[in-house]
Amino acid sequence: MMRRASGLALAVLLAALIASSVAQEPAELGKRYFMSTGCYGCHTVGPMGTPIGPDLSHIGTKYSTAYIERWLRDPSAVRPNAHMPKLELSEPQVTALAAFLSSLR
Repeated sequence: MMRRASGLALAVLLAALIASSVAQEPAELGKRYFMSTGCYGCHTVGPMGTPIGPDLSHIGTKYSTAYIERWLRDPSAVRPNAHMPKLELSEPQVTALAAFLSSLR
């Protein structure tokens, strides 16, 4: 009986860990895209990056996820004088990057 209860407790704990990692996945994936697409070459997030463009450390407090997604798709459509180039990002990349940037508070 004790072995069965331990197995059940372990299964519940494992399910909770998996659920929490799935919930965090878009932002974590977005963080990886931030690094792999070179966003850190112009922007800082905390101590990481290069301060050519704006510091994005707290961007999630200033803009909604929807706004960030629009910006990532085409910055000059949101602000015609934007210095940021239009990036060739897939929709999943836009969604993940926006989730990451929105999480920065």
